[in-house]
Formats: sequence, structure tokens, C-alpha cells
Amino acid sequence: MIQITLPDNSKREYPGPVTVADVALSIGPGLAKNTVAGKVDGRLVDASDVIDHDAKLQIITPKDAEGVGIIRHSCAHLVGHAVKQLYPTAKMVIGPVIDEGFYYDISYERPFTPDDLAAIEARMRELIAKDYDVIKKMTPRAEVIEVFQQRGEAYKLRLIDDMPGETQMGLYYHEEYVDMCRGPHVPNTRFLKNFKLTRVSGAYWRGDAKNEQLQRVYGTAWADKKDLDAYIKRIEEAEKRDHRRLGRELDLFHLDEHSPGNVFWHPKGWSLWQVVEQYMRQVYRDNGYQEVKGPQILDKSLWEKTGHWDKYRENMFTTESEKREYALKPMNCPGHILIFKQGVKSYRDLPLRYGEFGQCHRNEPSGGLHGIMRVRAFTQDDGHIFCTEDMIQAEVAAFTTLLQQVYKDFGFTEILYKLSTRPEKRIGSDESWDKAEQALADGLRASGVEFEYLPGEGAFYGPKIEYTLRDAIGRQWQCGTIQVDPNLPERLDADFVGEDGVRHRPIMLHRAIVGSLERFIGILIEQHAGALPTWLAPVQVAVLNITDAQADYVREVAQTLQSRGVRVVTDLRNEKITYKIREQSLQKLPYILVVGDKEKAAGAVAVRARGNQDLGAMPLEAFLEKLQNDIASKN
Repeated sequence: MIQITLPDNSKREYPGPVTVADVALSIGPGLAKNTVAGKVDGRLVDASDVIDHDAKLQIITPKDAEGVGIIRHSCAHLVGHAVKQLYPTAKMVIGPVIDEGFYYDISYERPFTPDDLAAIEARMRELIAKDYDVIKKMTPRAEVIEVFQQRGEAYKLRLIDDMPGETQMGLYYHEEYVDMCRGPHVPNTRFLKNFKLTRVSGAYWRGDAKNEQLQRVYGTAWADKKDLDAYIKRIEEAEKRDHRRLGRELDLFHLDEHSPGNVFWHPKGWSLWQVVEQYMRQVYRDNGYQEVKGPQILDKSLWEKTGHWDKYRENMFTTESEKREYALKPMNCPGHILIFKQGVKSYRDLPLRYGEFGQCHRNEPSGGLHGIMRVRAFTQDDGHIFCTEDMIQAEVAAFTTLLQQVYKDFGFTEILYKLSTRPEKRIGSDESWDKAEQALADGLRASGVEFEYLPGEGAFYGPKIEYTLRDAIGRQWQCGTIQVDPNLPERLDADFVGEDGVRHRPIMLHRAIVGSLERFIGILIEQHAGALPTWLAPVQVAVLNITDAQADYVREVAQTLQSRGVRVVTDLRNEKITYKIREQSLQKLPYILVVGDKEKAAGAVAVRARGNQDLGAMPLEAFLEKLQNDIASKN
């Protein structure tokens, strides 16, 4: 007899080996119809897989996260089925699941077009309508090789070569199409109805730009149509908010192939940058940080001492002078330790908090660059706190409270907190890890927040907290972090004199709130869809005249506003006022002031707020009071 224990601890007995699908059917036909796969003793398996021993079993349906992942993986195989029918000479490569979707890499003699993408999706829907079963066959290695040799699938043969220890492999048959995979996959195409292909891009074999280029077909799939529709709506909203498009339309910045991965900031974009930087600089001053500035270029020997040269060399830009090799810094921490080491430090100096808007360079692959979100030159709001083990908890609690206020001011109200603990390969004693992890957890609890543990995700030298923002359309952005590091002070021989008169190693806390300013500004643009709050807006007010008779008054109003610290532009073009209002509205300005003869005579302005709100005429001083309250509130 085979005894199966279900998640509710109920038990079922069967006279002999039984498949996951058989168990589901014995529970009820409704469950059997919705069974995507199973989880046997914690391991995902196909619905057709046989259980031949007493086991714990969870039936996986589309309602489970694992079920949705399996649906997406099977949709990738369905892409292969459709492509091979439409383009028989195409060579299939790999088709993994990614966040909220899947892709398939394909080798084909020409780039796929939007029409090709539509044709592939249409053929996939035709195949789904056939309601065919997906058949799994565990196949000896030699036979798998023969199958793909006959089909001319050169990339599949290369993948087999990468798995010399595999004696048999899973082949999944979609009618005449066959693919190789560990699975599991759906038992029938009826589970795949709620999908959509989203785009095609280029990719390289094994992700290496030196290898041949492939086509990458992206798609998404969900358990039901409601979830699919919500995702499509979210993607459409994300496209409207795309910081690259808004950066062009609002004349904030541009990117240029003369300097890949570097941002060319235009006057309005640099104004936004300065608002963010000066705000963060004030945060530093108000919270006990001393601002420092380290050099851009540091000798290779320093990076060897820190360990970056061995582990990070391929991502560093290097240069040479007088037969000495240097690297542009990819991070600021070694420089801060060198500053800390100048002069004798006492326990009375701790905690010592350094902050820097340090420009860093990392040689990111060109294929990974993305607008101003992923660049090669970026500025970190970097900070390092030198303290003792006993100070960690208080520093973490204070930092978390500070970070919450900063994010709130920028318009983010939902933060996810994750504590990454010791990895398998690490340095330091278990005792020191216990203390560090406990201090981080207690610091979060003191801030009154709920958090989740990420076991094994810490750095090799210490645990860390990650602070992740959820934006206006539900996307998550990991920006802030605080990390415990006893390693770098040890490597660079940093110490302080303790109360006992003996030299001790400090703990170094790496911390960032917004992280890369470039990336954070991109996130801000997308969070607010370009309509930045008044305190952040590069241009807060535009002043428009109706006729030339008010030109001098427009200049007078603008000068008054500017003298009060307002970022203002004038529009004195000889155009109809309706045209000028429309043009300035497209720039998503918080306020547009219109002046005619009546306003000029009364020393007033007609105020239009963003969103086509007509606030009517008011004295200039009344508008200034309203504007200053708006800026101060950071709404």
C-alpha cells in the first residue's frame, strides 16, 4: 500500500504506485480538471509522475504561485511549437520563466517583426484551441541526442553537452514538437489560454556579446483572464510612465552613443537632480553625517587589499599613469576607510557617520543598460557608519526611521523590509553573525515594522537589510540598504582606541537611502508619471501673457517669483493664449499663471493648476503664499 499525506494532514491509501493526477481524481473530478502538477515531499513534479512510496503531496493548481510559474514555462514551449510550424528553419535555444512572464531564445536568419510576433501569438491560440495533451517521456541520453540531431537542433545538442552527468532527460511532446526540460509542465494546453506575447528583442547565446545573436520572444501568462487584463493594463501604464520617453518629452536628459551608459543632463533635468541632491544633503546635516569627498581614481593595490580586484575586476574601468595601474572606483567604501584612518579615532568619536555623493563607474554590459536606471556612471548617496557591535541596533533603528521619512517626502508610502542572513560561505564566527543578525532584527522591530527573512542571502562578510519601494502601479524597487561589515575595516587595518586603551576594529555599516541618484530620479519620474510634486518640479511656474501689452508685467512677476526661490519660466511668444496654455500643460508644470490687462492693472495673476484646474485670479502675494505652502508640504 502507498500512503499519501495531504496538506491538511488527511491520509489516503492506494494499492500500488499512483500518479499525482490519479490522486487528484480520487479526491474529486473538479480538482483533477484543475491539476497542473504536484509537489511530492516538497519537490515539484508533473501530474503524470508516479509516486511509488509513502509521501506528502500537495496538488498544484493555477491558484498556486507554482502553478502560474508552470503555466508560464509551458507557454514558452508553446512558443517553440508555434515558431517551428511557422518558421521551420528556426533553431530553438532556451525558454525560461522570468518575473511575471517567460521568454524563448530562437536562432533565425532574420529579425522577427511585429507582424511575426502577431502571427506566432495567433498560431499559439490555434494550438491551444486543439486542447491537446502535453506528453512527458523520460528518455535515455543517447536517444535524446538522436532526437535533436534528426531535428537539426544544434543549440539543444550544445545544451546536452553541458550536462555530461545526465543519463536520461525529460522530453515534452506538444504533438509533433518536442522540447527538452526538467519540467514540470501542464498536462494539457487548456491551462495556457490567458497569455500574451509582449515584444521581441535581441539576445546573445549564453549572454555573451562575443557569441552569435539570437531573437528573444517575450510573453506573459496568468491563471485567469482577470489577472492577464490587470497585467496588460499595468504594462500600458508603465509605458506611459517610461522615464526614457518622459525624459525626452520634458527635456530632462538624453543618452548618446558617444558615451554609452552615461547621462547628458539638460538644464531642467539637472535642476531636478540638484533638488534631490540638496534635499539629501540637508538630510545628512540634520542626522549627524559629515559629508566627505573621495577621489575618483585609486591605485590597483587598494582594490587588491579590499578583494574587489579578484572578484570585480571585469566590472571596473582601469587606467594607467607612470607605470602604475589605477581603477575608477565602482564604490565609495574603501575611500571612506582611508579617511577614517587619518588621525587616531577614539571610542568617544563613535558612531562616526560619513556621507558622500560619490560618483562611481561600473563596466555594465551594453545589453544591460536601461535609460538612466542602469548606467555605467552613477552617483551614490553613499554613507558609512563606523561603530561598535553594541551600537548596531540603535543605528539601524535611527536609519530606518530616517529612510521612511525620506521616502514619504518623495511620494512613496509603502516599503517592504527584508533581512538577509548568513550565507553558507562566509567569514567570521557564528557568534558574531548571531549578534549582527539579532541587532538588525531588533533595529527593525524598534522601528515598528514587519519584515521577512531571506535566509542565506547576506553578503559573505555580514547580514544586511534591503528596503524596497512599491510604486504607484505596484512595481517594486529595491533602493535602500544597510549592511554590517567587519571585513573591510580588517582588510584595510582600520581601528579605534577603546575605553580600555586598547585598539579595536570598528564595525562598518554600509548604508544608502536612494542609492544611485540617476536610478532614483528615473523611479521618481515614473512614480509621478512626469508630473512631479511642486517641491521637486524642475519648473514650478510658467508665466504667460495674452498680448504684448503685458510682456513687462510678465517679466516683473517672474522676477518676483525668482527672488523668492521659485523655479519659473516665461512664455512671451506671439501665439494664442490657448496654444501657450496647452503647450505648457504638456510639460506637466504645477502652475501656469496667465496675465492680461485686468490682471496687470490689479497686480494679480490668473492661476491654473496642473490637471486643468482653473483657480481664478488672485493677488500675486496670495499665490506666492499658496505656492510656498504647497512646496513646504511636499504633496
